[in-house]
Amino acid sequence: MSPPAGIVSWLAAWFIRALRATVRLRHHGDERLRQWEQGEQRFILAFWHRHLLLMPYAYRGRRISVLVSQSGDGELIARTVARLGIDSARGSSSRGGIAGLRSLLRQAAEGWDIAFTPDGPKGPASEVQPGVILAAASTGLPIVPVAVAASRAKRLRSWDRFLVPLPLATVHFVYGEPLAVARRGDLGAAAAELKRRLEGAEEEAEGWVKGSA
Repeated sequence: MSPPAGIVSWLAAWFIRALRATVRLRHHGDERLRQWEQGEQRFILAFWHRHLLLMPYAYRGRRISVLVSQSGDGELIARTVARLGIDSARGSSSRGGIAGLRSLLRQAAEGWDIAFTPDGPKGPASEVQPGVILAAASTGLPIVPVAVAASRAKRLRSWDRFLVPLPLATVHFVYGEPLAVARRGDLGAAAAELKRRLEGAEEEAEGWVKGSA
């Protein structure tokens, strides 16, 4: 019998906090984001699913909600991030997507920042699904791409090669150029551009790792 989700989420949140205490975080290109967090400009944070683990520490604003799958794994993620002070809207490209997106849009209208893993919850890896682009077009909020690399890390044998930084690692967060999506613009072109910026941010993060080695 599997342990209750509440216990597993508590352990997961404890693990994330403990890991954070053992690594050094470095943030690059986040000046504009920090200004927005302190001001009135709201935004959409976007990152690949494989970078999820320490992503709560990329955000320093007042309140943010992330789109999370309605699956069992999504329930665990939602409970875990809630323990880290992050709200969630339930839905994804595969399950309950419309309901989840509507929930996020309502929160954005109420002044929340919102977040997506554009290739989640099950991939294909590094492929932008339409939800984040539709949200940006509907709200007018800019999408801020962010990527992570670590000087010491393990990649899991999952569909996305999930990144787990190891203790004593230096973890680099790179924030790319924000992307604006026109309400009646070319959504496919916007998705391709977001992918390019996410890949560029990840390449830069890896460059910081190599430079500090």
